[in-house]
Amino acid sequence: MAIVVRLDELLHARRMTLTELAARVDITLANLSILKTGKAKAIRFSTLEAICAALDCQPGDLLVFDPALTAED
Repeated sequence: MAIVVRLDELLHARRMTLTELAARVDITLANLSILKTGKAKAIRFSTLEAICAALDCQPGDLLVFDPALTAED
């Protein structure tokens, strides 16, 4: 997929664990892990908004389009 999720980098920069983010955003650790690994097929705007608020970032900081990646990746 050509959309890259940069959640790991943002968590590291803010010294926050995935578990802590899951608690702040009120999302299961399993669903957050699916998003982090890039296996998610969709994300709700409300979830994106909550993640951005918790990490003090913009959606473009979290999601990046990389045209070099194919839909098969």
